[in-house]
Amino acid sequence: MKYTQLGNTDIEVSRICVGCMSYGKPSEDFHLWTLNQEETTKMIKHALDLGVNFFDTANGYSHGTSEEFLGKALKDLGVARDQVVFASKVYFNEGKLSAAAIRREIDGTLQRLGTDYLDLYQIHRFDYGTPIEETMQTLHELVQSGKVRAIGASAMYGYQFHNMQICAERNGWTLFSTLQNHYNLLYREDERELIPVAKQYGVSLIPYSPLASGHLTRKEWNSGSKRNETDKVMHSKYDHAMENDMQIVARVAEVAERLGVTMTEVALAWLLKRGVAAPIVGATKVPHFNDAVRALDLDLSDEDATYLEEPYKAHEVVGAL
Repeated sequence: MKYTQLGNTDIEVSRICVGCMSYGKPSEDFHLWTLNQEETTKMIKHALDLGVNFFDTANGYSHGTSEEFLGKALKDLGVARDQVVFASKVYFNEGKLSAAAIRREIDGTLQRLGTDYLDLYQIHRFDYGTPIEETMQTLHELVQSGKVRAIGASAMYGYQFHNMQICAERNGWTLFSTLQNHYNLLYREDERELIPVAKQYGVSLIPYSPLASGHLTRKEWNSGSKRNETDKVMHSKYDHAMENDMQIVARVAEVAERLGVTMTEVALAWLLKRGVAAPIVGATKVPHFNDAVRALDLDLSDEDATYLEEPYKAHEVVGAL
């Protein structure tokens, strides 16, 4: 396993992060394809055995049970708290990013995870209804209190991320150290402004959906899996651009075959080549983690990277709205 530091912090993380949206109690109003506690613990143990120490979840994933499953798995496995990095998020809750909501939600997250501090606390989206000063000051207070070690942001527009960083700078508050944005070979809209702003501030990129909900792992668009049949969010993110994106999928398959690796390895290696610190991989099967870790040793040539990127056309914005 290879490791890196998050932004300008001293937090060392594996260059593969476990996305825990895949774990928790299934429900009609969230996801029906999530893994139960026993399966979750098995997956987390395998990730730990591979050297992964970075786990990302959110207060809203499976109505909080994702955090519960993660906390219980690590407790049952006897993992010391200082050997793992917990990341969670706030926004999809009552009050969104208001001071009262953040203070309430961090306590719920800590309780569900079974810990007294969070390594990384991220705002899940931009809150148009709360002054950014209120949000940034409250996040800073969490850092000062010791409940949170570092803060990060997720999907939003570049100007919003920039304004929040400026707000923190002007007031002497904690700045974002990470950006968990939507980024993969099939969705590259953030290359225009958001990613350059993040790099300007020395922020680490830890993108979600690095494999485009599995579309970059197989030659066919649909898989026939339970997720493929029931995940409406996945279809809304990707299906509208299928015709164009299948050209990219075909090239990923071609490069993978020529290099003797999996499509997963190629897709993740491309992200790493483009400066990503740790893609968030939501694996539900052991081989998925194996492929993700092997990607760390795949050094794509400039020619292959360009070949993979060439068919891309501008997409509708997804995630930032």
